[in-house]
Amino acid sequence: MTDTVRKYALDKIQQKDFNCAKEYTLSMFSGKYKIVILYQLHYDGEMRFGEIQKSLSNATHKVLSQQLKELGEDGLIDRKEGLVNNRKAVFYSLTTTGETLMPIIEMVFSWGTKRLEKLQIDDTTI
Repeated sequence: MTDTVRKYALDKIQQKDFNCAKEYTLSMFSGKYKIVILYQLHYDGEMRFGEIQKSLSNATHKVLSQQLKELGEDGLIDRKEGLVNNRKAVFYSLTTTGETLMPIIEMVFSWGTKRLEKLQIDDTTI
Protein backbone atom coordinates (compact mmCIF):
# COMPACT_ATOMS: atom_id res chain seq x y z
CA MET A 1 0.00 0.00 0.00
CA THR A 2 1.43 3.29 -1.04
CA ASP A 3 -0.73 5.58 1.07
CA THR A 4 -0.09 5.76 4.81
CA VAL A 5 -3.56 7.13 5.63
CA ARG A 6 -5.18 4.21 3.85
CA LYS A 7 -2.89 1.69 5.52
CA TYR A 8 -3.64 3.21 8.91
CA ALA A 9 -7.39 3.04 8.24
CA LEU A 10 -7.27 -0.56 7.01
CA ASP A 11 -5.24 -1.61 10.07
CA LYS A 12 -7.79 0.02 12.37
CA ILE A 13 -10.67 -1.71 10.57
CA GLN A 14 -8.97 -5.11 10.81
CA GLN A 15 -8.50 -4.57 14.55
CA LYS A 16 -12.15 -3.45 14.83
CA ASP A 17 -10.80 -0.32 16.49
CA PHE A 18 -12.09 2.41 14.19
CA ASN A 19 -13.72 5.25 16.07
CA CYS A 20 -13.42 8.19 13.68
CA ALA A 21 -15.77 8.22 10.72
CA LYS A 22 -14.06 11.32 9.27
CA GLU A 23 -10.70 9.58 9.12
CA TYR A 24 -12.24 6.54 7.51
CA THR A 25 -14.05 8.60 4.89
CA LEU A 26 -10.90 10.53 3.99
CA SER A 27 -8.92 7.31 3.73
CA MET A 28 -11.25 6.10 0.97
CA PHE A 29 -10.05 8.74 -1.47
CA SER A 30 -6.72 9.80 -0.05
CA GLY A 31 -3.92 8.92 -2.37
CA LYS A 32 -2.58 10.27 -5.59
CA TYR A 33 -5.28 10.73 -8.26
CA LYS A 34 -8.03 8.80 -6.43
CA ILE A 35 -10.41 11.70 -6.04
CA VAL A 36 -9.87 12.67 -9.69
CA ILE A 37 -10.46 9.09 -10.85
CA LEU A 38 -13.72 8.88 -8.91
CA TYR A 39 -14.84 12.25 -10.25
CA GLN A 40 -14.06 11.25 -13.85
CA LEU A 41 -15.79 7.89 -13.64
CA HIS A 42 -18.86 9.62 -12.26
CA TYR A 43 -19.07 12.17 -15.08
CA ASP A 44 -17.59 10.21 -17.98
CA GLY A 45 -18.95 6.80 -17.08
CA GLU A 46 -17.12 3.56 -17.74
CA MET A 47 -13.54 4.11 -18.90
CA ARG A 48 -10.62 1.99 -20.02
CA PHE A 49 -7.23 2.21 -18.35
CA GLY A 50 -5.71 4.12 -21.28
CA GLU A 51 -8.51 6.69 -21.23
CA ILE A 52 -7.97 7.32 -17.53
CA GLN A 53 -4.21 7.56 -18.02
CA LYS A 54 -4.57 10.06 -20.88
CA SER A 55 -6.63 12.33 -18.65
CA LEU A 56 -3.96 12.15 -15.93
CA SER A 57 -0.95 13.08 -18.01
CA ASN A 58 1.48 12.99 -15.07
CA ALA A 59 0.36 9.60 -13.76
CA THR A 60 2.74 6.73 -14.31
CA HIS A 61 1.38 3.32 -15.27
CA LYS A 62 2.52 1.88 -11.93
CA VAL A 63 0.94 4.58 -9.77
CA LEU A 64 -2.33 4.58 -11.69
CA SER A 65 -2.52 0.78 -11.54
CA GLN A 66 -1.97 0.86 -7.78
CA GLN A 67 -4.62 3.52 -7.22
CA LEU A 68 -7.18 1.65 -9.34
CA LYS A 69 -6.38 -1.57 -7.49
CA GLU A 70 -6.91 0.11 -4.11
CA LEU A 71 -10.16 1.76 -5.22
CA GLY A 72 -11.34 -1.68 -6.32
CA GLU A 73 -10.29 -3.31 -3.05
CA ASP A 74 -12.22 -0.64 -1.17
CA GLY A 75 -15.33 -1.38 -3.21
CA LEU A 76 -15.48 2.05 -4.86
CA ILE A 77 -14.89 0.97 -8.45
CA ASP A 78 -15.60 -2.12 -10.52
CA ARG A 79 -13.05 -3.67 -12.87
CA LYS A 80 -14.29 -5.85 -15.66
CA GLU A 81 -12.64 -7.37 -18.68
CA GLY A 82 -14.11 -7.31 -22.15
CA LEU A 83 -13.20 -7.20 -25.80
CA VAL A 84 -12.73 -4.19 -28.04
CA ASN A 85 -11.94 -4.96 -31.68
CA ASN A 86 -11.11 -8.55 -30.67
CA ARG A 87 -8.57 -7.32 -28.12
CA LYS A 88 -8.75 -7.78 -24.40
CA ALA A 89 -9.66 -4.55 -22.60
CA VAL A 90 -10.25 -3.62 -18.98
CA PHE A 91 -13.10 -1.30 -18.06
CA TYR A 92 -13.52 0.66 -14.84
CA SER A 93 -16.73 2.11 -13.45
CA LEU A 94 -18.06 3.42 -10.16
CA THR A 95 -19.87 1.07 -7.82
CA THR A 96 -22.97 2.10 -5.94
CA THR A 97 -20.73 2.69 -2.92
CA GLY A 98 -18.42 4.84 -5.03
CA GLU A 99 -21.40 6.90 -6.19
CA THR A 100 -22.27 7.65 -2.56
CA LEU A 101 -18.98 9.56 -2.22
CA MET A 102 -19.89 11.96 -5.03
CA PRO A 103 -21.72 14.54 -2.87
CA ILE A 104 -18.60 14.77 -0.70
CA ILE A 105 -16.31 15.04 -3.72
CA GLU A 106 -18.60 17.66 -5.26
CA MET A 107 -18.39 19.71 -2.06
CA VAL A 108 -14.60 19.39 -2.01
CA PHE A 109 -14.48 20.51 -5.65
CA SER A 110 -16.80 23.44 -4.99
CA TRP A 111 -14.85 24.57 -1.93
CA GLY A 112 -11.56 24.30 -3.81
CA THR A 113 -12.89 26.23 -6.79
CA LYS A 114 -14.12 29.07 -4.58
CA ARG A 115 -10.93 29.12 -2.55
CA LEU A 116 -8.70 29.22 -5.64
CA GLU A 117 -10.76 32.06 -7.08
CA LYS A 118 -10.35 33.98 -3.84
CA LEU A 119 -6.63 33.34 -3.70
CA GLN A 120 -6.19 34.59 -7.26
CA ILE A 121 -8.05 37.80 -6.37
CA ASP A 122 -5.93 38.21 -3.26
CA ASP A 123 -2.74 37.56 -5.23
CA THR A 124 -3.52 40.36 -7.69
CA THR A 125 -4.21 42.88 -4.95
CA ILE A 126 -0.98 42.29 -3.01
